[in-house]
Amino acid sequence: MNGYPDPDQADPPRLTLKELPPDERPRERLLAKGADALTDAELLAIIIRDGTRKETALDLARRLLARFGTLRDLRACSPSDLCAVNGIGPARAAQILAALALSSRINDTSLRRGVAFRASRDVFDLLHPRLRHEKQEIFLALLLDTRNRIQREIEISRGGLSAALVNPRDVLAPALTDKASALILVHNHPSGDPAPSPDDIRLTQRLKEACQLTGIRLLDHLVIAEEGYISLADTGRL
Repeated sequence: MNGYPDPDQADPPRLTLKELPPDERPRERLLAKGADALTDAELLAIIIRDGTRKETALDLARRLLARFGTLRDLRACSPSDLCAVNGIGPARAAQILAALALSSRINDTSLRRGVAFRASRDVFDLLHPRLRHEKQEIFLALLLDTRNRIQREIEISRGGLSAALVNPRDVLAPALTDKASALILVHNHPSGDPAPSPDDIRLTQRLKEACQLTGIRLLDHLVIAEEGYISLADTGRL
């Protein structure tokens, strides 16, 4: 006959951040000092909310970052990647990925129709927050009107860590369809070094020649990396 459960054998309660001193609790620190005062692990702990029976949400957040690296690396994880970590189930994985996706969408909304580009820095400031998180090389074409205002952004290619495959036809076809007057090309270097490669320079020249045949102005080609960018127009290579 089954007896009553032994209280000594019952599952221990989950550890919570409330057990920490008030000045060490991430949520209270955020409210008192602002998000900039918190580490990535502390911000992540607020998203995770609850700990496990063996560790707090902050411990779990630290373990996640120790395993995957930075928030940028965490954003690139799949739900199954996160669920493979002890203490992370589908609900917690969804919370983490949703929060990171929201930050990406905030950056994406900055590139709205009608924004005018006056210098290469304008392009960098708008696209760097998004491209700096990408692990793949992404090649974009910004279609502009006669006053250098954005009409549309086109993703031309998404490649591996070394290169994105770009065909001039894939760049010019949407530009001609949209009757764009000018183009700005942008791609990222996941390596962190924005220096254009010889292939980048050759491709730029091919695209410049193709644009000249169609009457479309190629204003610039930016290479964006983690810490900065290089404009081929600013450096006289366009």
